[in-house]
Amino acid sequence: MSPVAIVTDSASDLTPELAAATGIRVVPLEVTFGDEHFRAGVDLSTAAFWERMVAPDAPFPTTAAASPGEFQSVFEACFAGGAEAVVCVDVAGSLSATVKSATIARDLLPAREIHVVDSTSASMGEGVLALIGAEMAARRLGAREIADALTERAADLNVFVALDTLEYLRKGGRISGTQATIGGLLSVKPIITIKDGTVDTADRVRTRSKARERVIELLSERPVERLAILYTTSTPDEVAAFRDEVVAGLPGGVDNACVTVQPVGPSVGPHLGPGCLGGVVLYRR
Repeated sequence: MSPVAIVTDSASDLTPELAAATGIRVVPLEVTFGDEHFRAGVDLSTAAFWERMVAPDAPFPTTAAASPGEFQSVFEACFAGGAEAVVCVDVAGSLSATVKSATIARDLLPAREIHVVDSTSASMGEGVLALIGAEMAARRLGAREIADALTERAADLNVFVALDTLEYLRKGGRISGTQATIGGLLSVKPIITIKDGTVDTADRVRTRSKARERVIELLSERPVERLAILYTTSTPDEVAAFRDEVVAGLPGGVDNACVTVQPVGPSVGPHLGPGCLGGVVLYRR
């Protein structure tokens, strides 16, 4: 076992299988449908979440950060399991109180070495950093070195996602009602970007097919070191075709071992909604 444990939260969209394979511990955020409360990825799987999300007359789900106590429990479990230090990679502090919870938990264990890293991103933007951290930990690098490297590499991340509508971002409080209304009136397919902790509109196009083409162009603008394809309710064939087109268009190509395909889960899905397709790129230096 590595002396450094890597922890993240469920907004990273790491599947349970990928997290287990890489030894990354995931702290679940809370997801609420009406008066029903769930822990993302624990008692609400990604598949079950989307079944509820698209069900007729389903209440709009809300999300909440994990508590400091939940982070503390995971940190303590890491040390009980033999870790000498913890590096915790979390969803952007500008988008969630999760970093604050992790920081409070860190401060409750002053005798332990715990580093909290703000990914400045979400979904696999955060997940990519956690995976890099796990690789560095497997090479037995120190916790401070890992945390500093991940903080630095966060600047090389960008997320581009085509949405069917801005309405879910509005409901989730990530954009204003005016922004969502303008998008709806124009009947456009918005493409959003998450960069440096900010959600912004990268472009607006008229059709779903044009949005898909534009996302491929945006993902392919610069040489990339890693790529993660994101989707919500697309079919496996649609996702596979999209992945192949993105990879084929990347300048300089990319190692297939550095390409993942991940469904957007319960912690981020309420803000994007069904019909989402896009990706995360970590640019080469």
